[in-house]
Amino acid sequence: MITKLLLLSISIFLVSRLMEGIRLKSFVTAVVVAVVYSVADLLLWWLMVFFSMPLIILTFGLFVFVLNAILLWITDQIIDDFEIKDLSTTFIASLIISAINLILNWLF
Repeated sequence: MITKLLLLSISIFLVSRLMEGIRLKSFVTAVVVAVVYSVADLLLWWLMVFFSMPLIILTFGLFVFVLNAILLWITDQIIDDFEIKDLSTTFIASLIISAINLILNWLF
């Protein structure tokens, strides 16, 4: 579990350095973002999936990326040292974080 949080933190930190619309104070903030994101994911994911199941089915699962963007936006609203400029940046960051995290989890 700690490894997954660390890998998610690395993903978030890398995306904040790659994209202009994301401001992250430090790597410690990336760890805090990863923890808050994981807790939000744990508490809200199944509820969001349950209510959006028709959209997930209609889009062949692509709506899941929108749910990830919503979780990232919620995390942005909770943490002061983490800011995302707008909705499109949130969606793109969510896609990139998911891709980097998938690759890192595969490698480690």
